[in-house]
Amino acid sequence: MSDAVIQELAVRKAEIEKELELLFKMNMKITDWDVPEADDTEAADIILNIMEKKIQQLREDVKAGKYENY
Repeated sequence: MSDAVIQELAVRKAEIEKELELLFKMNMKITDWDVPEADDTEAADIILNIMEKKIQQLREDVKAGKYENY
């Protein structure tokens, strides 16, 4: 990985992490609105599993070269 890429992503690291956290919290709120009696811990686990599966799929896409010329 080039130094320029490392530096660029280091600058945006906090922003990327915050966006991921906001995505999680937004889905927690939506779940609470749609299913007020939902178990929040269970909902959080399910949301995290969904996010993890998508991240894994993205990793596989990267390895397969899908984002080489993005």
